[in-house]
Amino acid sequence: MRNKVLVFGATGHLGAYTVDYLINHIDLEKFEIIAVGRKKTNFFDRYNIKYYEVDAIKEEDFKKLPTDNIHTIVNLVGAMPAATEGYNPYVYVKVNILGMLNILEYCRKVNADRVIFAQTESDISGHWWGKENILIEPYWERKYSFKGNYAMYVLSKSAAMDLMEIYHENFGLKRFTLRCPTIYHYHPDSYFYKDGKKIKLGYRKLIEQAERGETIEVWGNPKLGKDMVYVKDFAQYVEKIILCDLDGGVYNVGTGKLTTLEDIIKGMVKVFSNENNKSKIIYCPEKDDTRSFVMDIENAKRDLGYEPKYDYISFLKDFKKEEELKRFKDLWGE
Repeated sequence: MRNKVLVFGATGHLGAYTVDYLINHIDLEKFEIIAVGRKKTNFFDRYNIKYYEVDAIKEEDFKKLPTDNIHTIVNLVGAMPAATEGYNPYVYVKVNILGMLNILEYCRKVNADRVIFAQTESDISGHWWGKENILIEPYWERKYSFKGNYAMYVLSKSAAMDLMEIYHENFGLKRFTLRCPTIYHYHPDSYFYKDGKKIKLGYRKLIEQAERGETIEVWGNPKLGKDMVYVKDFAQYVEKIILCDLDGGVYNVGTGKLTTLEDIIKGMVKVFSNENNKSKIIYCPEKDDTRSFVMDIENAKRDLGYEPKYDYISFLKDFKKEEELKRFKDLWGE
């Protein structure tokens, strides 16, 4: 009988790509992939896999789920400021804490082998905020500000990690945390909420400028940069953890390489600008610097055998392909 892998949050940004990746990469003779989400949809019929409509904050909904041969629970359910209009601290407690507790109770009752959780890199931002091109290590202890719109979100995600530790210590549940920076991917909605107000995502704005051949500004120090992680490499982490023989761990999601702001914009121009109407780049050193960091992924390479498959240019090319194909339009719209 196949081991079951349940992906909670399967209708969301990370979840849909993760289900798609697993279906195409993992041995389906050994593992059965099951999608779980709050949305009513028949989207996953095309994969010939089961889908359960479950709201993680409703304990009674979990009665719908299977109870035998549960191997891995992937928890990609989460309320975050980028998707929340205004200020609503209750949503973080309900979704990120109560939702995790309900998932962990399900794990206990069905004797699941392991749980995978996506965490934010903001829980250790106190170690690196304001520093230039710092290497973020996976073992740093939590250190973050209790001030600002993100504080309740970070606290709730940290509490979810602590809940996993309780279930590990008391019930032997293997627990894995994926600490994530921005995970880049194509989605038809190019907006997010900042301080409760809806604005265009910065990188989507730059891509659209490149598509139109408009002049693009490089703000601040052009040699500062980020670890630019593509969603299909995030999904690869999930696959590696499902297959590993470990008790748990915290792993940074990343490429381990810095892509400078200058190279970020040059790459967008290369991939998205028309040959006959290339965007010009101008430098504005007087404007604000970008926050800059790279993720240390050495323990993921050592423990999981992870190697990033997408460098920055290949990620942009695949992003463009996904934008053209609109493979998830029946789930997310156009």
